[in-house]
Amino acid sequence: MADSSFDVVSKVDKMEAENAVNQARKEVEQRYDFKGTQASVEWSGEKILLKASSEERVAAILDVVQSKFIKRGISLKSLDAGEPFPSGKEFRVEVALKNGIAQDEAKKINKIIRDEAPKSVKSQIQGDELRVQSKSRDDLQQTISILKAADVDVDLQFINFR
Repeated sequence: MADSSFDVVSKVDKMEAENAVNQARKEVEQRYDFKGTQASVEWSGEKILLKASSEERVAAILDVVQSKFIKRGISLKSLDAGEPFPSGKEFRVEVALKNGIAQDEAKKINKIIRDEAPKSVKSQIQGDELRVQSKSRDDLQQTISILKAADVDVDLQFINFR
C-alpha cells in the first residue's frame, strides 16, 4: 500500500482579505469617532495601509481591521502589523499578510512532528510548505491534531490529504 500524505501550508485567501479590508474601510468611514481624523484603510501593493491623525486613532483602526479579519475566518497569526509611525501630519501602520511558512517556523514544526507524532510519520520541508507522510492514515490524523494544539507563530492549514 502506498504512503498517505498531507501538506501543511499557511496561506491567506486573497478575496477574503480584500472583503475584510473593504468592510473595515466602510466601518471607519461611517463611525462617528473617526470623523475629522482623516482615518482611512486601503491596499498599498501587497500591504494594508492604515492612516489617521493620531496614534490612538490608528490603533483603533487596526482593532477594527483585526475584528473584520476574525469575522471573515482569517487568523490574526496571518497578519503582521507594524508599529505606528508618523508621516507628515498623520500616523500610519502597515499591515502585511503572511503567506507561506518561513524556514525557521518549518523547522520548529518538523521538530514537533519528530518529537510528538507517532514514529511512522515522516515530514520534509518543500519550499514554504511541509509534506507529511505515513503508511497509516490514523497516524496522520493524530499528527494533525498534535499540530493544531501546538503553539506556532503561523496559521496552519492542512491540504491534499490522500
